[in-house]
Amino acid sequence: MARNGKPDAIYVTGIAHEYPQFSVKQEQFQGLLEKLYPEHSNVEGLQKLVALNNKTNILARPTVQDYTQWTKEDSKPPTIDSISRVFRTVSGDLATSACNKAIKEAGLAPNDITHVVAVTCTDQGNPGYDLFVCQKLGLRPEVQRVLLQGVGCAGGLSALRTAADIVAAASQKRRPARVLVMTCELCSLFLRAELQAAIRDGDSVHVAPALFSDAAAALVVCNGDTLGEAQKPIFELDEWGSMAVPGTSDYMSYDIEKNGMIARISKDVPKAAVGAIIPMFEQLQSASSNSHSHGLPAPHPPPSAFDWAIHPGGTAILQGAKQALQLTDDHMKASLDVYRHYGNSSSSTVLIVLDKLRHMGKGRDKVVATSFGPGLNIEMCILKRSRHSLGPVYSMADRHSKIYTIWLSFQSKLSRRVSRKGHAVMKTDGYISATH
Repeated sequence: MARNGKPDAIYVTGIAHEYPQFSVKQEQFQGLLEKLYPEHSNVEGLQKLVALNNKTNILARPTVQDYTQWTKEDSKPPTIDSISRVFRTVSGDLATSACNKAIKEAGLAPNDITHVVAVTCTDQGNPGYDLFVCQKLGLRPEVQRVLLQGVGCAGGLSALRTAADIVAAASQKRRPARVLVMTCELCSLFLRAELQAAIRDGDSVHVAPALFSDAAAALVVCNGDTLGEAQKPIFELDEWGSMAVPGTSDYMSYDIEKNGMIARISKDVPKAAVGAIIPMFEQLQSASSNSHSHGLPAPHPPPSAFDWAIHPGGTAILQGAKQALQLTDDHMKASLDVYRHYGNSSSSTVLIVLDKLRHMGKGRDKVVATSFGPGLNIEMCILKRSRHSLGPVYSMADRHSKIYTIWLSFQSKLSRRVSRKGHAVMKTDGYISATH
């Protein structure tokens, strides 16, 4: 069979997402609280939550149940075990739909999938939901499965990173790898537990009920040896990595209580998350330069040379990243769009941003995706868009690197000539200079 990829490359060949049919609009939120807890509508915790909802700029948040029809009789939170049963019932259809679309776009049949990497932070049942989704999809019983937990909103890229490592290892062994990544988060199942916590803890601001939504996402990651001639990659993965930010382990948590899970998010999260982006970005750029260079390292292009798929954890994170990276709204348009129209669907969100981004015009040739979760943990990857029928494509980052490499070559030759005339040659910080 003719191949359509570089043997050792790692490609994303299918991406899809699925939102549930119901949603809570921003203007409906206060009325919902008043219907559920009329006797508590003036308590400080709920008043803070209403004020926060009015400032989020989120138009609507998809949910698996029609919460707008609830009344005071529905106000009692269910137990955590009953919530888990609901998750297992609802997540199967939502995740299966996203997975089927991603597999179809990748040009594969279900029995072509060799590995599955799944993630959720909104269910802890065993076996994991991924087993039941695999069965609904008709995947082979011997498919190799991994289920990630405890990574929260960072999970979409945690799963992509794990898939990339699997594909890289398979390529070393010259084995085929077609990895299905799936995420499913039903944050709204904990709404009533969160609201009761807000009533109880007036001094705290429980942000989750005003930010979080429900969604599933999926993508397929393959090595170049598995690509048939008709298969068209969407992205090629360049570099990926993660880092726990020191001193932030108590900034974000998702704590299990008898009636659900309670998100506790410090006001310091936006500053810490934004502060971690540039060091992580520089680390991945250095790794990319080292893997692609055949001599002196090329310069690192600025953040503005890339499109950015930033996990939309909130307005403060998005605007903070925009300022720190010196970006425009155009650089992060998919993140802004997903946040405004759907809110934060935890681990699914950043994959949805990538799915949206590829349909929003030609864009820049390289994309940085990043997300944040408990730890405080940052995940990041650099991807290159696959341009079909356009021939070789060089991004602005590539062009900067190539121009600079030519300049370095010229300087190197000049230095050797100077050296032969008896001058000393000194190399400093990637630059070559001649001194007398």
